[in-house]
Amino acid sequence: MVWQNPGEHVTFEKEWAELRSAAAQRSAMQINSAPAEGGGGAGAPDLVVNRDDLGAIGNDAYELRTRLSKDGDHARPATFDAAIALTNGNFASGSAVLKVHDFWQKHLKTLLDSCAHISNHLDYTKAQHAKDDVKIGGDLTPISKLSEYMK
Repeated sequence: MVWQNPGEHVTFEKEWAELRSAAAQRSAMQINSAPAEGGGGAGAPDLVVNRDDLGAIGNDAYELRTRLSKDGDHARPATFDAAIALTNGNFASGSAVLKVHDFWQKHLKTLLDSCAHISNHLDYTKAQHAKDDVKIGGDLTPISKLSEYMK
């Protein structure tokens, strides 16, 4: 959360950019750091991906998108009808209600697309890591055979 002085307006975009930057810095520190004990090539993996975790997060993003697509649309028809009725009744607030309706729809779509992107990306990442593990295992088999002969 971004704390602000009274009267200071922090836009969503600015706050989102700050949060993304902080997350990127935390990720960079985790990826670029070495384990405290036995790091680097001592048999301990430098990067570990737990496919179960990726799958769970991807599933959560999918479920969030599913619920949000339904629950985020409850007020749309009534808001649109109210905007039209107010506009037809020559109320100035009709156009403002329509703007709120359109603004909500735009940002709801962005959020739904983001949830879908996260879910799809994690599903892809999970599948790609499985393929990489198989390939690396296959690539290392001949090397381990050579190592046995060299002993």
